[in-house]
Amino acid sequence: MKYSKIIGVLVLGIMIASSIAAGMGVFSQQGPGPWEHESIRGQTVTIYGQGLYKHMSADVAIQGIGQDYVTLFLGIPLLGLAFLMARRGGLRSRLFLSGVLGYFLVTYLFYLAMGTYNVLYLVYVFLLGSSFFAFSLSLMGFEIKRLPEAFGPRTPIKLAGGFLIFNTLAIALMWLGVVVPPLLDGSIYPVELQHYTTLIVQGFDLGLLLPLSFVSGLLLLKKRPLGYLLVPVYLVFLCLLMTALSAKIVAMGLAGVSIIPAIFVIPTVLLINLICTVLMLKAAAPQEA
Repeated sequence: MKYSKIIGVLVLGIMIASSIAAGMGVFSQQGPGPWEHESIRGQTVTIYGQGLYKHMSADVAIQGIGQDYVTLFLGIPLLGLAFLMARRGGLRSRLFLSGVLGYFLVTYLFYLAMGTYNVLYLVYVFLLGSSFFAFSLSLMGFEIKRLPEAFGPRTPIKLAGGFLIFNTLAIALMWLGVVVPPLLDGSIYPVELQHYTTLIVQGFDLGLLLPLSFVSGLLLLKKRPLGYLLVPVYLVFLCLLMTALSAKIVAMGLAGVSIIPAIFVIPTVLLINLICTVLMLKAAAPQEA
């Protein structure tokens, strides 16, 4: 596997740093508790008031802790396992490693951009940089032109490509439903903005992740070589991200927030995502590509 030593050092750093970041997110509890804050736009926001995310709004902090559980007890072990498997050079394990690295890249891009400043700022900076370079080097190790021949006739091209395109359109419509109505009625600022400077999740999704999902699915449907790389990697990444989203929903439910119908919709989408991922990786030949 190309760049194996460099990726190994970066993976070790990511595992250590993310253990610190996620562990503090889950277990830190210092602080006075919830309190009310009036944003610059006059909106009253309940601040979480304890732990690492004490200056974040209560609902966002709870979701962050939910994702930290997934990162700590699922993401980090999977990252270590994926790297150990990828060292043997198998195509499936290398695609899986790239997808897991993509999860860490996106996770700490969001944490660095959206999380209110805290003691782990430089840890988030390190995690963003190390995961970006590990992810990039992992992708650079594939010979893209040879990938189509490495996938068998049972490759779920229509299912996987169609799922990513559908997922793109569904999430895009959901986020536009948050952003557009206030622009039309003149209020401009969505309620979801709370006391933050801008809508980070919606912005990164609409500007970066959803276009990548759509293009990946389209390339696979057209049987382009790049589609055979992007789709399995994106599906693995999305499995972890949707698992984290499911954990966020459960955390909000435990806090007394209504989670209907999300508690049914999100796990269903995750199940479809998981099926596509397994079938896509299973269709890949074990040899190098």
